[in-house]
Amino acid sequence: MTLNNGTATSHGPTAGAARKPGYARTLAATCCAVFVAQVANALPASLNGLFQEDLNTHGSQLTWITAAFMIAVVCFEFTFGVLGDLFGRKKLITVGAGLIAVGSAVAAVAPSVQILWAGAALNGLGAGAMFPGSLTMLVSVTRNTRERAHAVALWSGFLSSGAALSPLLGGMFAKVGSWRGSFWVLVALAVVSMVLTLALTSESRSPEGRELDIPGQITFAIGLILVLYAAVEGPESGWATLPVILSFALGVCFLAAFVLVELGAKSPIFDITLFRNRAFTVSSVVAVIGMLAFLGACFATSMWLGPVQHQDPLRVAVPFLLLQGPAFVLIPAVSRLLHRVAPTWLLTSGFVLMTVGCLLCARLNVNDPGLTGFVVPDLLIGVGFALCVSSVTAVALDSVPPQLAGMASATTNMLRDLGFVLGPVVVSAVALSNAGTSFSSNLKGANLPADQLGAARGIAAEGGPIAVNSLPSGTPGSAAHDLALDALGSGFSSAFLICGIAAAVAAVLTAVGMIGIRPHPSPVQSPAEPSAIEPGGAPEPAVK
Repeated sequence: MTLNNGTATSHGPTAGAARKPGYARTLAATCCAVFVAQVANALPASLNGLFQEDLNTHGSQLTWITAAFMIAVVCFEFTFGVLGDLFGRKKLITVGAGLIAVGSAVAAVAPSVQILWAGAALNGLGAGAMFPGSLTMLVSVTRNTRERAHAVALWSGFLSSGAALSPLLGGMFAKVGSWRGSFWVLVALAVVSMVLTLALTSESRSPEGRELDIPGQITFAIGLILVLYAAVEGPESGWATLPVILSFALGVCFLAAFVLVELGAKSPIFDITLFRNRAFTVSSVVAVIGMLAFLGACFATSMWLGPVQHQDPLRVAVPFLLLQGPAFVLIPAVSRLLHRVAPTWLLTSGFVLMTVGCLLCARLNVNDPGLTGFVVPDLLIGVGFALCVSSVTAVALDSVPPQLAGMASATTNMLRDLGFVLGPVVVSAVALSNAGTSFSSNLKGANLPADQLGAARGIAAEGGPIAVNSLPSGTPGSAAHDLALDALGSGFSSAFLICGIAAAVAAVLTAVGMIGIRPHPSPVQSPAEPSAIEPGGAPEPAVK
């Protein structure tokens, strides 16, 4: 997640005035909290290959490790924001850190991938509480918009650094011991965050006008989980199988019920009426599509280098410095650009850079284990993402009247996170479906001994070509390794291509869809007024 820069201007006291009590202590605790939450988010990226070897996982099972975390964040982030306002953000952050400690301990001792999913889901719940809780608490102790922007920039820096350093951390500990050790480190970091939150912060809440939307929360969570289950399992189980069809149909029904519930809700978690605004609708659609492209490319990279090429975890982590690092390094530059260049053009430019990077990744050779081929495309994707994550919220806020800015920002944040969920799901579905089809076709014409051919077919039927690709040399079916590797290379190249197309569609929609639309003027705030960014008085995060 990264910073949104759609904050309103303030004509309050000068920056030299005294800060509110506890500012520095709150800043330290909240920056630690968001760093820990983002480490939990990004940690599995460099470990997918080791998960596959250690736990004998196949493609969709690896997808669920990432999806379980992100689904928990997306499904409950609105509700966590309300809970923090009602009962206190200090409690929310502490509970969130506790959930990450428990979830990481579960992951560290997981005897099977199913237990690892449970750990990832607990981590997602914890991070989903810490993201909004930490930012809202930090903003509550700032004195004016200038100070608020400085604080949120630091918060965002720790968020981005967690995304960039987490795969490196996982790779280092996997190298010297086991991937399980990296989760124990995360347990320790979560405990440190809990201690700092309890010791350095004061309770913060704003319950006025806030209430839970339980029917909306239930219908949204069930609908999203069922639809994503069908999308993840479809490539391996078969799109026409009864569980996949039922999951998709029931999921769509629950999401339709969610829309009906929100239209009649007194305090909706998702304001459907915002989509009557063309500019907001365009910005929301491109938020989903564009972030799908980014996290899809990240997931495809981790799979390409890990379970497909079986590279060392430290080498897997290197491209993520290029993918995630620019969002941290370019924070000052992007902040200045947003005050000088129309956010629409920054957003379009970012999507164009991501398009070029993804298309270059689609041309990589799976038989080449070198990392140099990733340098230029990943840097383009990373810089494009850095331009997009702040701009997408600025565009959304410019498209609505000031009094709707809070709900617009929160809605855009949720939709952006939905794109982050869909990225790995879509990539997995495209790559594994294409790889399975290619492998079956190539196997028919392969000149392999009968015993090897039969074993390869049986293993592929159970775990797909990714399972055949991981067979030790000399074992039944291992003679088809090269066929499986080529099929996986073709499948993930197609996935990179889809990510590039998604980013290109987002660029065109942004450029064309915003023609003729004038931005609404920013509201003027006094220093005592909450930021017109998100319900609860805080701008919201935006990097994954």
